[in-house]
Amino acid sequence: MIQQKFIDLLIETLEITDREITITDEFRTYPEWDSLALLSVIAMIDDEFDVIIEGNDFAKLMTVSDLIQAIDSAKQ
Repeated sequence: MIQQKFIDLLIETLEITDREITITDEFRTYPEWDSLALLSVIAMIDDEFDVIIEGNDFAKLMTVSDLIQAIDSAKQ
């Protein structure tokens, strides 16, 4: 399932080791979130899902669920 795969990859990409993340999380509030994290997540989505989310579109995404939905929409 894309949801669990994405969450696992997000945890790995952001190097989150001390907590679980859920689809309702607002990823921009993570302590690990910064400009490098932004670029890393965009690159991970491109590499793992073959989806490119442009900067303006990415700026509209707020939750982990929003990211997953953007990937799903692009894959259709």
